[in-house]
Amino acid sequence: MHHLKRRTIPFTSIVGQEDMKFALILNAVNPRIGGVLIRGDKGTAKSTAVRALADLLESIAVVEDCPFNCDPANPEEMCDLCFEKSETGRIKEASRKTPVIDLPLGATEDRVVGSLNVERAIKEGIKALEPGILAASNRGILYIDEVNLLDDHVADVLLDSAAMGVNIVEREGVSVAHPSKFILVGTMNPEEGEIRPQLLDRFGLQVSVAGIADVDQRMLIAKNAESFDRDPEGFALRFHAMQEELKGKISAAKKILRDVNLHDDLLRTIASACIDLGVKTHRAEIVITRTAKTIAAFEGRREVNQGDVKLAMQLALAHRMRSRPFEPPTLNKKNGRVPGKASASAPGPKATEKR
Repeated sequence: MHHLKRRTIPFTSIVGQEDMKFALILNAVNPRIGGVLIRGDKGTAKSTAVRALADLLESIAVVEDCPFNCDPANPEEMCDLCFEKSETGRIKEASRKTPVIDLPLGATEDRVVGSLNVERAIKEGIKALEPGILAASNRGILYIDEVNLLDDHVADVLLDSAAMGVNIVEREGVSVAHPSKFILVGTMNPEEGEIRPQLLDRFGLQVSVAGIADVDQRMLIAKNAESFDRDPEGFALRFHAMQEELKGKISAAKKILRDVNLHDDLLRTIASACIDLGVKTHRAEIVITRTAKTIAAFEGRREVNQGDVKLAMQLALAHRMRSRPFEPPTLNKKNGRVPGKASASAPGPKATEKR
């Protein structure tokens, strides 16, 4: 390993932007939520937050030297090589930081899916694949900055992989596959053009971030940036206790997540709200359910309440509502019957204006 460390500002030191931080944390607890799209102006800590999230994630157990970060405890989701090794019992385990992989703007399809030598593939299978970005991001976070400027073809490949958890590379009738499960995080500045609806629906949650208009908070941001520059170690130390506390909370939430229960009455509320709001995609109910359960788990509860549902809807529906002319749909329309702690400034229908 090279000695140069890319330093990231601690997640807990990021000022404001609570919706964005919360959406990222929920995905860390439960990757099944399906990632998050962060919309907002330049310089609103979007990429800072995504990179800082990596430090909150636990290290993962991987098969040593496997380019796909295969999980030694899960033969069902291994690449062919690791699966063979697991059958003969020759698996060496290593620990790796949860990967956070950037998708460079203008990345080619080969760079994303990997390049395959067809002659070798016929004999050697997966060994003939030069792994790409989808290999590196298995079991981690795939971060796409300016996702609205992504090449359509590359976007389709990514979406297939995100949906199936597998990357299949096919060339001239030869095909190899490897696991590729990742949390998809995209950021975009809406001023630079919209994002295709198919791509939009694939993000579990959406949050909007804006420049902060509070003088004290803006001063604090500038102060933090300066002291971090001057002494990154010392700055990180100041937030060590808060970082550890948040890490602990994420780990605890992961443990109880599968025991969290969402009552059918609440599920009915979710489904009817989706119908009321004219949401076409059935992914909506699924994402809201997963998100509400994750919010409960993060707060240490095993029972989902109405507040969880309301908050989950605000995070999961903003980008799935199709606004009709003269009648902008809004999240506090007639489903005002779900009282919750979500404030009026929550990420509501703002995002649907530019349709």
